[in-house]
Amino acid sequence: MDFVSIRIITSDVARLVEFYERATGVPAAWATEDFAELKTPGATLAIAGTRTVPLFATGSARPANNQSVITEFLVDDVDRVHQNLTGFVTDFVNEPTTMPWGNRSLLFRDPDGNLVNFFTPVTQAAIEKFTR
Repeated sequence: MDFVSIRIITSDVARLVEFYERATGVPAAWATEDFAELKTPGATLAIAGTRTVPLFATGSARPANNQSVITEFLVDDVDRVHQNLTGFVTDFVNEPTTMPWGNRSLLFRDPDGNLVNFFTPVTQAAIEKFTR
Protein backbone atom coordinates (compact mmCIF):
# COMPACT_ATOMS: atom_id res chain seq x y z
CA MET A 1 0.00 0.00 0.00
CA ASP A 2 1.15 3.53 -0.71
CA PHE A 3 -0.38 6.61 0.91
CA VAL A 4 -0.97 8.97 -2.00
CA SER A 5 -3.12 11.93 -1.01
CA ILE A 6 -5.55 13.61 1.28
CA ARG A 7 -8.61 15.31 -0.18
CA ILE A 8 -10.38 18.36 1.19
CA ILE A 9 -14.00 18.92 0.18
CA THR A 10 -14.92 22.60 -0.12
CA SER A 11 -17.77 24.74 -1.36
CA ASP A 12 -15.24 27.09 -3.04
CA VAL A 13 -12.53 25.15 -4.86
CA ALA A 14 -10.89 28.18 -6.49
CA ARG A 15 -10.55 30.03 -3.17
CA LEU A 16 -9.05 27.05 -1.34
CA VAL A 17 -6.70 26.17 -4.20
CA GLU A 18 -5.49 29.76 -4.34
CA PHE A 19 -4.90 29.72 -0.57
CA TYR A 20 -2.84 26.52 -0.66
CA GLU A 21 -0.89 27.60 -3.75
CA ARG A 22 0.12 30.81 -2.00
CA ALA A 23 0.78 29.19 1.39
CA THR A 24 2.88 26.33 -0.01
CA GLY A 25 4.32 27.80 -3.21
CA VAL A 26 3.15 24.67 -5.03
CA PRO A 27 1.11 25.24 -8.21
CA ALA A 28 -2.10 23.27 -8.59
CA ALA A 29 -2.88 20.96 -11.46
CA TRP A 30 -6.57 21.32 -12.36
CA ALA A 31 -8.48 18.28 -13.67
CA THR A 32 -11.88 20.03 -13.74
CA GLU A 33 -13.37 23.14 -12.16
CA ASP A 34 -14.32 20.88 -9.24
CA PHE A 35 -10.98 19.16 -8.69
CA ALA A 36 -7.34 20.23 -8.39
CA GLU A 37 -4.20 18.73 -6.89
CA LEU A 38 -1.07 20.20 -5.33
CA LYS A 39 1.63 17.56 -5.75
CA THR A 40 4.67 17.48 -3.49
CA PRO A 41 7.45 14.87 -3.42
CA GLY A 42 5.86 13.13 -0.43
CA ALA A 43 2.12 13.29 -1.09
CA THR A 44 -0.63 15.16 -2.87
CA LEU A 45 -3.20 17.55 -1.48
CA ALA A 46 -6.39 17.16 -3.50
CA ILE A 47 -9.09 19.81 -3.31
CA ALA A 48 -12.55 18.94 -4.57
CA GLY A 49 -15.88 20.69 -4.71
CA THR A 50 -19.11 19.56 -3.13
CA ARG A 51 -20.41 18.44 -6.54
CA THR A 52 -17.90 15.56 -6.40
CA VAL A 53 -19.29 14.09 -3.17
CA PRO A 54 -22.29 12.26 -4.74
CA LEU A 55 -19.86 10.41 -7.01
CA PHE A 56 -18.82 8.49 -3.88
CA ALA A 57 -21.96 8.66 -1.73
CA THR A 58 -24.37 11.54 -1.25
CA GLY A 59 -23.76 13.27 2.08
CA SER A 60 -20.57 11.35 2.82
CA ALA A 61 -18.46 14.52 3.18
CA ARG A 62 -19.31 18.08 4.20
CA PRO A 63 -17.16 21.16 3.58
CA ALA A 64 -15.74 23.25 6.41
CA ASN A 65 -16.60 20.55 8.94
CA ASN A 66 -13.21 19.13 9.95
CA GLN A 67 -12.51 19.00 13.68
CA SER A 68 -9.89 16.25 13.85
CA VAL A 69 -7.46 16.17 10.92
CA ILE A 70 -4.32 18.31 10.63
CA THR A 71 -2.68 18.53 7.20
CA GLU A 72 1.07 18.78 7.65
CA PHE A 73 3.83 20.15 5.44
CA LEU A 74 7.58 19.83 6.07
CA VAL A 75 9.26 23.19 5.38
CA ASP A 76 12.91 24.28 5.44
CA ASP A 77 12.47 27.16 7.92
CA VAL A 78 9.16 27.44 9.75
CA ASP A 79 10.04 30.81 11.28
CA ARG A 80 10.71 32.32 7.85
CA VAL A 81 7.51 30.76 6.49
CA HIS A 82 5.60 32.26 9.41
CA GLN A 83 6.92 35.71 8.51
CA ASN A 84 5.89 35.16 4.87
CA LEU A 85 2.37 34.07 5.86
CA THR A 86 1.79 36.94 8.30
CA GLY A 87 -0.75 39.27 6.73
CA PHE A 88 -2.02 36.48 4.46
CA VAL A 89 -3.13 33.80 6.93
CA THR A 90 -5.89 35.24 9.10
CA ASP A 91 -6.19 32.47 11.71
CA PHE A 92 -2.94 31.42 13.37
CA VAL A 93 -3.60 28.85 16.10
CA ASN A 94 -0.06 29.13 17.42
CA GLU A 95 3.18 30.88 16.58
CA PRO A 96 6.19 28.69 15.73
CA THR A 97 6.65 26.44 18.76
CA THR A 98 9.16 23.66 19.40
CA MET A 99 7.23 20.49 20.19
CA PRO A 100 8.41 17.73 22.58
CA TRP A 101 8.93 15.37 19.59
CA GLY A 102 11.50 17.71 18.04
CA ASN A 103 9.63 19.66 15.38
CA ARG A 104 9.20 23.42 15.35
CA SER A 105 5.56 23.81 14.31
CA LEU A 106 3.29 26.56 13.06
CA LEU A 107 -0.41 25.75 13.28
CA PHE A 108 -3.05 27.76 11.41
CA ARG A 109 -6.45 27.38 9.75
CA ASP A 110 -7.22 27.54 6.05
CA PRO A 111 -10.26 29.57 4.84
CA ASP A 112 -12.56 26.58 5.51
CA GLY A 113 -11.26 26.20 9.08
CA ASN A 114 -9.13 23.11 8.41
CA LEU A 115 -5.99 22.88 10.53
CA VAL A 116 -2.64 23.14 8.75
CA ASN A 117 0.74 22.51 10.35
CA PHE A 118 3.97 23.72 8.76
CA PHE A 119 6.94 22.25 10.60
CA THR A 120 10.73 22.04 10.58
CA PRO A 121 12.61 19.31 12.44
CA VAL A 122 15.04 20.90 14.91
CA THR A 123 16.33 18.11 17.17
CA GLN A 124 18.82 15.56 15.86
CA ALA A 125 16.27 12.73 16.15
CA ALA A 126 13.60 14.69 14.26
CA ILE A 127 16.12 15.77 11.59
CA GLU A 128 17.18 12.13 11.10
CA LYS A 129 13.55 11.02 10.88
CA PHE A 130 12.82 13.38 8.00
CA THR A 131 16.13 13.17 6.12
CA ARG A 132 15.42 12.06 2.56
